[in-house]
Amino acid sequence: MSAVREHTVPRPARRRPGRTPPPPAAGRACGDRGGPWPYLLVAPAVLGMLYLLLYPLARAVLISFQDFRLRELISGNARFVGFANYRTLLTDPRFWTVVRRTFLFMAVNVVLIMAIALLVALMTQRLGRVWRTAVLSSLVLAWAMPVVAATTVFQWLFHSEFGVVNWALTSLGFDSFERYPWFAHGTAAFAILVTLVVWQSVPFAAITLYSALTTVPAELHEAARIDGAGAVRVLRSVTLPMIRPIVTLVWCLEVIWTFKAFVQIWVMTKGGPGDATTILPVYAVQTALSSQRYDLGSAASMVTVVLMSGVLVLYFRQMFRQEGEL
Repeated sequence: MSAVREHTVPRPARRRPGRTPPPPAAGRACGDRGGPWPYLLVAPAVLGMLYLLLYPLARAVLISFQDFRLRELISGNARFVGFANYRTLLTDPRFWTVVRRTFLFMAVNVVLIMAIALLVALMTQRLGRVWRTAVLSSLVLAWAMPVVAATTVFQWLFHSEFGVVNWALTSLGFDSFERYPWFAHGTAAFAILVTLVVWQSVPFAAITLYSALTTVPAELHEAARIDGAGAVRVLRSVTLPMIRPIVTLVWCLEVIWTFKAFVQIWVMTKGGPGDATTILPVYAVQTALSSQRYDLGSAASMVTVVLMSGVLVLYFRQMFRQEGEL
């Protein structure tokens, strides 16, 4: 007799009526887990940011479309005048002189900041551990100095009677600099402010660029040197293309920083002598305070915001274009 093996097919389990299987955990919405609590926890910070940032901006926009002077500041009854303040501002020859000076001030500062910061970053990369730590520590300490304190130090350095700069130049034989009034000459005051802004901005840019340089693989530099490329060619063809996004970011931040350099100018020269150091933020404050034309001052501030927003738009377009190429 032959044994016959019977193969039984397992029957599917029957579902009990009235009971449905629970949905898988992966299909649940993320918002159902915490409910409204995450939004309630974030709400105070968001509301505070909106109040501190958007309310002053909206208020300045509103004032720029009103006839808002000292009487309106006290009484609160401001008359709506439309674009009359902007027409007055844009037809003022002094305003366009200030705009040209602002872009000149920005261009000189940004070029010097980026060039010096890149050189400092490259130098720091080639130093040993001890000297690299010393350089980075010095940059951090210079960066941490308050703006008003640094401006006051520069005022004393270039003081006509007690300044170290005049004393040093006179000791070296330049007798014409004895009691030289630096802040009474427009070009000299402009150069001092450029030196101050560059000195304050280089530490941040240098540390950021140095951090970007540490991400460039050393094998690329070695391969370029084997192919016969010099230091300048390696920098132009290998290093800079690798850190281009960080360079663009630092460039945009420095443009914004120098564009709104108000504290240094106001503490040191208040825009003088004459209008030699007056840029758009200083012009807006001068118009609002000295002439009590708060409407024109707000209009000048809005023009400054629009110009800075244009820089941000260019940066974001470049950033999105680089992301699309990856």
